Amino acid sequence: MNTPQLVVHRDKELMAQAAAARLITKIVDAQASRGYASVVLTGGRNGNGLLAALAAAPARDAVDWAHLDLWWGDERYLPEGDPERNDTQARAALLDAVPLDPARVHPMPASDGPYGDDVEAAAEAYAAELAKAAGPENHGAVPEFDVLMLGVGPDTHVASLFPELPAVRETERTVVGVHGAPKPPPTRISLTLPAIRSAREVWLLAAGEDKAEAAAIALSGAGEIQAPAAGAQGRSRTLWLLDAAAASQLPRSLYPPASA
Repeated sequence: MNTPQLVVHRDKELMAQAAAARLITKIVDAQASRGYASVVLTGGRNGNGLLAALAAAPARDAVDWAHLDLWWGDERYLPEGDPERNDTQARAALLDAVPLDPARVHPMPASDGPYGDDVEAAAEAYAAELAKAAGPENHGAVPEFDVLMLGVGPDTHVASLFPELPAVRETERTVVGVHGAPKPPPTRISLTLPAIRSAREVWLLAAGEDKAEAAAIALSGAGEIQAPAAGAQGRSRTLWLLDAAAASQLPRSLYPPASA
């Protein structure tokens, strides 16, 4: 695994704007290289803040939105359109404002969809959708994501992989149903660490003083079962994007700027 790189910004607004600009560049570069790009979105205040900043960025028009594949790292297992669902929030922040190809937008199943209360079946269906999109050149049963973004929770959770719960221990499946999550709602769908680690780049977003301890734990050699964020790494790059408050408990030795 590669050594995580850190970029620390003055505040959460600047972090969101800089991350949005960085994401636009990655998407444009991938599209120039092979004609399309593949990105995994995250929810939460930092993920939605990044999408809102991207929506407001003049450079967003450089993206060929019709040739962008969008996936989600996790989802609250709620009815379609519920305001707490990550895909509902993403659509409000950005997706409804840009000309995406609906066939290339892949939300996770909703609880009022064909799987009803069976979150395990819903997770299996999303795993099958990922596998269908994966080519022979990809690493495992998921497409090769250019960028996979994750918010970091105060307890070090990423996606819906919470410390010590069964989902973070999964080593075979790419998507799992989550039961008994310690933050509501308790039932969720999540990519697993093997799926996350198939991405070219994994970006972890953390802003605010309530994320400072989690960032310090995850970046100080903690195990992934106790600190899931520690296990979220990309194949070619792992990038932590923080504001000064979230970085406040990190030793200065971890501060070197990441290469562009």
